Amino acid sequence: MNRPTLIRLRDVMAKTGFKRAWIYKLMDRNEFPQSVKLGIRSVAWVESEIDEWISNKIKQRDGVQ
Repeated sequence: MNRPTLIRLRDVMAKTGFKRAWIYKLMDRNEFPQSVKLGIRSVAWVESEIDEWISNKIKQRDGVQ
């Protein structure tokens, strides 16, 4: 069984090429995977959700549903 992997903002930014502010803006619009609260001032994202989001963007570009 694959366990979900959590990644921090730096890794999300590296995978997407987006800056912090744009990631949070997309999250506010429900156009990007939501973060998981780890502590009072700590969040992470589920890596597989980020990877799926990227794959879906590529499919949209290619006209694949």
